[in-house]
Amino acid sequence: MFEGPVQDLIDELGRLPGIGPKSAQRIAFHLLATEEADVTRLQEALQKVKVGVVFCEVCGNVSEKTRCRICSDARRDGALVCVVEEPKDVMAVERTREFRGRYHVLGGALDPLSGIGPDQLRVRELLTRIGGAGDEPEITEVILAMDPNTEGEATATYLVRLLRDFPGLTVTKLASGLPMGGDLEFADELTLGRALAGRRAL
Repeated sequence: MFEGPVQDLIDELGRLPGIGPKSAQRIAFHLLATEEADVTRLQEALQKVKVGVVFCEVCGNVSEKTRCRICSDARRDGALVCVVEEPKDVMAVERTREFRGRYHVLGGALDPLSGIGPDQLRVRELLTRIGGAGDEPEITEVILAMDPNTEGEATATYLVRLLRDFPGLTVTKLASGLPMGGDLEFADELTLGRALAGRRAL
C-alpha cells in the first residue's frame, strides 16, 4: 500500500476494465513521472468525454451531436441495419469496409444473472425504427452481429423471435466459422461445427 493520493490513483485505475493491480500501479507511476502538460491533456480529455459525448438519438452510437456521423451520412443505405451490442462493435464492423448500411447499438446483451433484460437494452428503439417511425427510410434487412458467446446467442435468439413478425423484413446473422490462416486441428468443436453448418456452395 502506498500513501494518500498515489494509492487513491492506483485504486481508481484498478477499477477500469482490463486493468489489474500491477497495471494500475505501473500506469500510476508513469503518470507521476510524466510532464504536467501531458497529465493536464489527459485530464481535459477525460472531462471532455463525459461532458461532450452523447448517444446518437437514432442508433445509440457515441457521438458529439444528437445524430452520429453514420446516421447523418446520406450515402449510407438506411434500409440495411446492423444490430450490435456496444459502440466498439460499430468500429469493428466499420474497419472491414464491407458494410454500407447503418447501425443499431443495443447497449449490451441479455444477461439475466447480471440483471440485464430487454428493458435495459435499446430493443424498444429498434422495434420503433423497424416499424417506420419518423422520417427514416424503410428497413428491409436487419443483420444481427452479436458476440459469439452465451449472452450474444441469447440476445440474437430473442431478437429473431421479435423481428420475424415484421412483414417484408429479412433477418440475418453474421456467419461464424474458421478464421483465415487458421488450422483445422486447432479449431474447437463449436467453431468447427458452426463452420460446417454454415457452409456455402461454390
